[in-house]
Order: sequence, then structure tokens, then C-alpha cells
Amino acid sequence: MKSPLLSITLMICLAGQLQAQPSAQTSAASFASFIEYQKTFARPDESFRRKEDTLQKQFAAKGLKWPANYIYIRSFKYDSQMEVWVKNDLSEQFRLFKTYKVCVLAGTLGPKRLEGDYQVPEGFYYINEFNPRSNYYLSLGLNYPNLSDQLLSDSLRPGGGIYIHGSCVSVGCIPITDDGIEELYILATMAKSQGQDYIPVHIFPIRYNVAKSLNYFNNLAKDDPSLKKFAAKLEDAFDYFDKFKQLPIIMIDDKGDYIVNGAAAAKRPIEEEKERPKRIPVQHIARNIISLPESVHEWPKFPGGGEAFMKYLTDLGTQLVEYLPRGVRKAYVQVEFIIDKDGVPVNFKVLRGSTDDDLIDELISKMEKMPVWGPAILNDKPVAKKMVQTITIEIPEAQAPSVAAGQ
Repeated sequence: MKSPLLSITLMICLAGQLQAQPSAQTSAASFASFIEYQKTFARPDESFRRKEDTLQKQFAAKGLKWPANYIYIRSFKYDSQMEVWVKNDLSEQFRLFKTYKVCVLAGTLGPKRLEGDYQVPEGFYYINEFNPRSNYYLSLGLNYPNLSDQLLSDSLRPGGGIYIHGSCVSVGCIPITDDGIEELYILATMAKSQGQDYIPVHIFPIRYNVAKSLNYFNNLAKDDPSLKKFAAKLEDAFDYFDKFKQLPIIMIDDKGDYIVNGAAAAKRPIEEEKERPKRIPVQHIARNIISLPESVHEWPKFPGGGEAFMKYLTDLGTQLVEYLPRGVRKAYVQVEFIIDKDGVPVNFKVLRGSTDDDLIDELISKMEKMPVWGPAILNDKPVAKKMVQTITIEIPEAQAPSVAAGQ
């Protein structure tokens, strides 16, 4: 017997598909209303004037009918890409319109489970907000936390406010630059005006059919069975869409796990990396810090400011390339540390992004040599403050080695 939650979720999925189909009774006035409403705001109005004609020409060049009645968005965190698929009839297969670059990543691979964890969610969502006055030019809000997130994330602080937006900064959202969000905002506005109330957005950790992405994930998840299990459910949906170019029905059981109806039985094998010789652990600096306020009046300041810190992180990532495990070309390593009240960075800990001891030890050893910061300030006094930062380590394309036989 199915659990009540599973049955209800299935009904919701089916209802969402039916509501998304444009009604034959949709009038010209109602078709134009949402577009005209958006055009009352300066940024959408400017975007339509700048981009609508360009988008129509791009559709025509690809043999696509303008405007699309349905759009489907899927994003790949590790690969830093977002695809937009379109079609005009419910029975048609989706066709790829364009792939946008996600210009920066906060956090690392794996789902979002807590407010302030800097993670981009992974899973199955839909657009539930159009924000024409975003701090990041334009933005499209996602319905995070969904039912699965509510069951699996922190019950009191799961987080929220996840958007696809412009600009090129992020603390857990998906930025695709101002130029990219202009186009996507128009496509989503047109689809909603055509009757697609639920525009699906699927967020995957990787492209499961790209060798370097799969190798990185396998290395990351080899000691994390819960991450493997979660990603395998997402892979079911990835495989289904790649095969049929239609969206699968996705259900959620009473434990919060995704169930993809009609998922392919065959799974790609997880590649096992050969065990390397054990190395002698490195002793790192640790301080016993009793008080760590959650809020401060002034955050710690890196010498030279934000631009200097970003340059330091870029240089650090370059220096760590030689420590990437075999077969891995890119890693997003999330590090927690404390800037003590004397400005000294201490108590480094890798949260996500790598389980390789050599890489972790070298990363921490280098970060322990950071210059003294300006400490956080609370009530006019210096205090210790916890920090979380993601370091991108990537082999440049020109230096990328060829894949060895047998990999």
C-alpha cells in the first residue's frame, strides 16, 4: 500500500502538469496581461525592448516556434551551465534552445540542508516568483524548500530565498549575468502568459554523461553513502529526460526521498579509485575559542579589502592544482575557519568538496599562512568570528591532460 504522502504527491505532480497546459479559453487580453504587468516595471520593459526581437531571430534560426508555450530549465552545478528547453505542445518533445553559463558557484556539490550553509539546492523545483526589482537586476524565485527539503533539511532553519538572477555574485543562488537573466526572464514571462503556471527547474550536481564531472563526483562521494543515494535519484530524472525529452513524473515518499516514475533500471557504475599509500597527518593550528557571536557589527576584513581577498583565493586555487586527485580536473572546496579577536585565522576545517588528505592538508597549511585580518567588531570590541569560504581549484583547459586508457 502506498503511503498517503506518496499518493498525495503523485496527485500534486499530475495536477501541476494539467494546470500548466494552456487553456483553449485563454483570451488575447489575458495572454497580454502578465506581460503588460511586467512591462510596467523599468527593467523588464527595457529587457523586452532590447531582447525580444533578438530572441525571436534566435528561435527562427533553430527552427523553433515563437513564443514557447512551455519552457524547462535544468542547471548543472559542477559544470557551471544552465540549459533552457522549449516546446509548444504538451505531447511534443522538448528541444534545447540555449545553454547559459552560471558565472559563479557558492558552496559545493550536495543539497541545501540549512540556512546559511551557502549551498545551492539540488532537486526538483518550479518558478514561483518574478522579481522585476531584484538587487541582482532581475530574478526568478524557486519554491525552495520543497516537500523533500522540508523533510530532510533542518526543521527550524532550512533556508530560503533561492533565485536565478543577474550579476555575477552569489551566496547560494544561480547567477547567469544580467544579459542571461534578461533573456530567461522574457522566456519565462511569455510562457507564463501562455498558461504555464509551473515552470520546472531541475538542479543537478553534475552532468552525469560527462566523464570529468562523473569522476569528480565519484571521488567526492566515495565515503559519503547518503550523497551517493541522493544523487542517484537525481540521475534517474536526468536519464529519463535525456532518453525521452519529456519530463518524468517525480514523487516524494514519506522519508523525503525522490522517486522518479519510469526511471531506467540500469545505472552507471561508480568508479573506484585505487587506494593510495597512507600519509603522515599534518598538525594544524588549533585554538580553544569559547565565544563565537552569530551576529557582529563589522565583519573581519582581509588586508587590502575584498578585491585583494578574491585575488588571494584565485592564486591559492592555482597553487593547489597539483594536489588534485588523479582524474579530477576541478574541485570546489568549502572551508570553515575562525578569525580570532587578534585577527589571526585559525581552526580550519574542510566542510565539503574533497576527501583527499593530501589536498586538504596542503590547503589548510597554505591558508594558515594568511596575513592577519582586521577582526570582527561587536559593541566596539574585537571578537572572534566564524567564516566559510569556497576555493575553486581547476586545471586550465590548456593544461588538461588527456584521459588515460581504461578510465
